[in-house]
Amino acid sequence: MFTGIVEELGRVDTIDHGTESARLTLHGPLVTSDAIHGASIAVNGVCLTVVEHDAEQGWFTVDVMAETLSRSGLGDLEAGAPVNLERAMAASARFGGHIVQGHVDGTATVVERQPGDRWEVVTFTLPAELARYVVEKGSITVDGVSLTVSAVTDTTFSVSLIPTTLALTTLGARAVGDTVNLEVDVLAKYVERLLIGRSTLADSTAPADLTTPATSEVPA
Repeated sequence: MFTGIVEELGRVDTIDHGTESARLTLHGPLVTSDAIHGASIAVNGVCLTVVEHDAEQGWFTVDVMAETLSRSGLGDLEAGAPVNLERAMAASARFGGHIVQGHVDGTATVVERQPGDRWEVVTFTLPAELARYVVEKGSITVDGVSLTVSAVTDTTFSVSLIPTTLALTTLGARAVGDTVNLEVDVLAKYVERLLIGRSTLADSTAPADLTTPATSEVPA
């Protein structure tokens, strides 16, 4: 599990594309400083497993399966591209962002950037299948960054990026038309699932309608 607080702006060193998968080697000295084989590291919000690493050289390698490539923007990465990196949350750490699983729900596109005095408002498309989980002042993960939704419409949502986020994550350089990974608040999905289950249970246990059907016959 992660919190959406990016620890390091890393870099893609190499990408080896297979038929339905890819192997990425990434540079990230901080996140590899205590990495072990099998450790989880979020790359642009996607939870991936370390299969090889070199702490001294500051690199690690991950495998990306077809499902992940189709649901995220990792398949579009090229060598040299910057990436947001975060290690799995330690049990003793502060919960700086929100609950982030590293399971990308879909992608969005940058629609507009509006510079402010010391911040920037960035607007993204909102996929129809995810719209019900996104609310104003709620949490959303964009490329692995925990953000607060500042505005939402039926087809878009906006976030306000502070100078630190602009400088230390990939979101500072995302241009209009660029693709980003989205993960909605998992708590919203659990609530929806529970409500659906409760409704189904209520329907299945409702008493049968014992009302005598209307009839035109008159008893003798």
